[in-house]
Amino acid sequence: MNLLLPVVLLWPLLVMLYGGLRLALVKQEGRNSRSRLELLGVGWWSAPLPALLLALWPGELSVSMPGWMLGGLWQLDEARRPWLLFGALLWLLAGWYARGYLADERRQAGEGDANALGRLMGFTLLWPLTLAGNLLLILAEDIPSFYLGFVTMTLAAYGLVIHRRDREAKLGGLAYIVLALIGEGMILAGLLWSAGSAEALTLTELRVAIGDAERGVWMATLLWLGFGVKAGVIGLHVWLPLAHPVAPTPASAVLSGVMVKGGVLGWLSTLPLGSGEAGLARLGEVIIVAGLVGAFGAALLGVIQRHPKAVLAYSSVSQLGMLASLVGVGLAAPDAWPALLAPVTLFAGHHGMTKGALFFGVGISEHPPRLPAWLIVTLLALPALSLGGALTSGLIAKGFIKEALKESEYSSLVSWLSVAAVGSTLLVARALWRQWRRRGEPGTPLRSPMCLAWLFAVLAAAAVPLWLPLGESVHWPTLSDLPGLLWPAALGLGLSGLALLAAKLGEGEWKLSSHLPPGDLWWGYAALARRMRSGLVTAGGMLESRGLQLRARLVAREHRAIARLDGLARYERRFSRLAVPLMIGLALLLLLGFWLG
Repeated sequence: MNLLLPVVLLWPLLVMLYGGLRLALVKQEGRNSRSRLELLGVGWWSAPLPALLLALWPGELSVSMPGWMLGGLWQLDEARRPWLLFGALLWLLAGWYARGYLADERRQAGEGDANALGRLMGFTLLWPLTLAGNLLLILAEDIPSFYLGFVTMTLAAYGLVIHRRDREAKLGGLAYIVLALIGEGMILAGLLWSAGSAEALTLTELRVAIGDAERGVWMATLLWLGFGVKAGVIGLHVWLPLAHPVAPTPASAVLSGVMVKGGVLGWLSTLPLGSGEAGLARLGEVIIVAGLVGAFGAALLGVIQRHPKAVLAYSSVSQLGMLASLVGVGLAAPDAWPALLAPVTLFAGHHGMTKGALFFGVGISEHPPRLPAWLIVTLLALPALSLGGALTSGLIAKGFIKEALKESEYSSLVSWLSVAAVGSTLLVARALWRQWRRRGEPGTPLRSPMCLAWLFAVLAAAAVPLWLPLGESVHWPTLSDLPGLLWPAALGLGLSGLALLAAKLGEGEWKLSSHLPPGDLWWGYAALARRMRSGLVTAGGMLESRGLQLRARLVAREHRAIARLDGLARYERRFSRLAVPLMIGLALLLLLGFWLG
């Protein structure tokens, strides 16, 4: 059964290879054969299916490959199983959703539209490649495979972001790839430094090495920031609100629901959580503060956005900030980490599935099904309320986290996370309002892939605690805990209602006095980069000018030296003409001297 692990990782690559060969044959045969090409077919959609079946398989699996790089080791254990399960499920639903979402492009490609065919070729090939990297990241225990999976997922997803290939898509892709390369550099440096210092080859050995190393805090800092690019650490988050609005909705769903969790999984896999070293405890406090700043700052930035997917992107940054603060507790209070691991995993699974359902809902708002408006609004609101912690999996995850933090020295963090949940509720309310304002005309059949995938995602997101294997019983909130858990969502809904009432009494639109474009700090970074580039160009021009001046001075000195040498040559010619008389005169003087002597 251990051979199932390589099969799970190879199947998406085989799907990609098969799709590439079919596309190559179609392109070779010419325009008339494109009508027979079924893009995004059932075989393509099945890429994550073996991973989903493996996640449901009982027991632990492991495969060792001594000939793979420095020695491959892939595992499926109780810690990895939840991540594989919700990740594979969301990939499967997003692939089914994509079949309906890209139906127009599929039709245009079948009719011979070269641009549509080119876009779908990229999507068809890069989707399973990104999935393969994501699966390898989850299952790898050896460090080279882990990094290979992360970098494959990161770079392949760039093609999904720029799918539209217009100006906005290229801008979003630029922000994504610039930040991704910065993060990859820090991750690679941290892995090489920490693994090389202790000759570690597995992630377990790596965590021990960082906890025991004299400079372990700096190694951990590099890894925190490197994986933090993917996990939306404040300051490094700017690619999220730029990439999400331009990416196709199914790509946005897996990007926010699964791929950004790769950063969180990177923290859990490499940081020595539960270690008692003093420097790491101080780093944990920094991570807690940075996480809370991201949770509150993203909420403030998100509520002034107009594109619903940009609002949801800031919501992801805010929720990831909450997750980061919990990870920071694992370093700052090591004794609390064993109780926090299951709540963090539940929070990650809840956020992944719920955010996937919310992004699916954006496409549903643009192409509503033939359902009553009140039912569509209710189904769109269910995952939004869950994300705010008012219903189902969100409420249970909040109660589980509160229970885990209650006995720790960071029990006050519960209050801060509750206040941040008010911002989360405001963000999802803002996103739903903007979706409603941009809604299309009903007409999508309920049996279409988009609608079916969306409905299943809503149900799966609501029931995450029931099917996500956490290895221990979930702490369900009691009736006495409900007021403390529900007040943030109630306050957020109340503030949203006041904003809508003010809009109704005003211009009929939930408008805010100021508007900051998506990406916030990206524009400052871009301006700073332009200034640095201008400064370098100016400095280069000054150096070139000074070089020309120095060259001119050297040439002038060379000319003067040559002139002096020419003068010496004239003196030499004169001396050669006088040499014979001078020699005769010298001889006469010598003879005169001898005679007088």
